Amino acid sequence: MELSWWPVAVVGFGCLTAAVALAVFSARNEGRRGLRPLANTTRLTRLPDYARLARMRFLAMAVTLALLLTVFCAAVLASARPTGWAWTSEEDVPQEIMLCVGQPVSDPATSEFLTYFAAKAKTFGTQRIGLTSPTRRVVPMTRDYQYAAGQFATYAGLAQQQADPAMGARAAAFAPPVSYVDYAPSVDDVLALCMTGFPSFEEKSTHRRSLTYLGPSSIRAPGEARPALFVSQRVTDMAKQAGIQINAITTSPRGREAGLRSIVEATGGQFFFYDAADSVLSADLDTIAERPPAAALPGGAPVLGRRSDSPAIPLAIGVIAAALLCVSLAVLRR
Repeated sequence: MELSWWPVAVVGFGCLTAAVALAVFSARNEGRRGLRPLANTTRLTRLPDYARLARMRFLAMAVTLALLLTVFCAAVLASARPTGWAWTSEEDVPQEIMLCVGQPVSDPATSEFLTYFAAKAKTFGTQRIGLTSPTRRVVPMTRDYQYAAGQFATYAGLAQQQADPAMGARAAAFAPPVSYVDYAPSVDDVLALCMTGFPSFEEKSTHRRSLTYLGPSSIRAPGEARPALFVSQRVTDMAKQAGIQINAITTSPRGREAGLRSIVEATGGQFFFYDAADSVLSADLDTIAERPPAAALPGGAPVLGRRSDSPAIPLAIGVIAAALLCVSLAVLRR
């Protein structure tokens, strides 16, 4: 057992040592004072009743001191925040999930995608979830599942309510259009934007991290000459450095997915095609959820446990000692 606030323990036991020393020196000073002589004290102390009373008094004093010392030490140790290893299974390791939508929110596939996670978020317990569009962090990484589910459900309903002006404005706010002069965005740029939504995304975390992309395999117009900010290899390196598993469900036809698929495979993710005529999007998302990324420490070692406060033992000992002290004092009064 280690102590997070070890100075508290040092100060506490220092005060205890000072109190014991003060008591010992005070007792010595009391012993040096002259005592009034009494006659026949030897005969008195040999009486069985006196010896029994002396033994009981000494035993009561010893028990009281031991219990008081135990309560004090337990309180000091608990105040110093003892820590220990909390061993957890792979399933109990917290997970961070970023939803990355690279297409309009009005698309039926986006509606189905967000509807799935609106229901899924209500079942989370140790996860954090967020949502990013091509130009905006729509839902920052959060454990407020009710808020996240509400946002997902609201945006999922926009596909069926485009005629409503208010809903149309909300759809435009999902991914506000941004025009550039010397730059044209790519799928790699969208993935990089989504990855920046993970806390401390530059480094690995003890949390499992997964990113699920939904959208076309390429968003650049044919013949586009303006450069993009990122390339596939750079995005792959960023994902590996941050320990992020990238999964993708592309709405593009087969034959254009080479770059996106290479990123997915390099990060240990899964790749699926979306077919509007025979959608199995929910099944694909279930498959992704069944194979989450492995949890690992920043150095690459697997997560077997984590340091956490564990004051249970000193607190239990202190409570038991305090209860025994109360009982012993009640017995002595009788």
